[in-house]
Amino acid sequence: MTHYRPFDMDAYVRRSQGGPCFVCALLAGDPAYRHHIVYQDEVAVAFLNKYPPLYGYTLVAPRQHREHVTGDFSPDEYLQLQHVIYRVAEAVRRVVPTERVYLLSLGSQQGNRHVHWHVVPLPPGVPYEEQQLAALSIDRGILDLPDDELAALARRIREAMP
Repeated sequence: MTHYRPFDMDAYVRRSQGGPCFVCALLAGDPAYRHHIVYQDEVAVAFLNKYPPLYGYTLVAPRQHREHVTGDFSPDEYLQLQHVIYRVAEAVRRVVPTERVYLLSLGSQQGNRHVHWHVVPLPPGVPYEEQQLAALSIDRGILDLPDDELAALARRIREAMP
């Protein structure tokens, strides 16, 4: 059975808008911004979402602080990053039961400015009305997963990368 815990949206907004860049802080090793790393190379880092509404929800970001999903990249840089996103999405799809993988770039100039992509596996059997943006909602809370389970999931995804 899936267990959820409440999500404090006000604290999240304060941290997103008033704290350091969460991706840069993660890459700098700030323990307050620790995430389970799935993959990293000289171009990108992929890690499990700290606040997942769905199991296997992974984020992919460039290592360099970039803020615009296309405007801050040359075509070659963009395609190189998209190759990493593809590999992560394929690994997530292989590891987590998935009806469809959602790929989105979310964020805002007002918070979470470091561009990143959301790789979100939709579980099989979710009613249509609960799919797409509804599946990403944190209204019911976020998954309550033990740290050792998250570490094992990150390892399985990493090992499944093509």
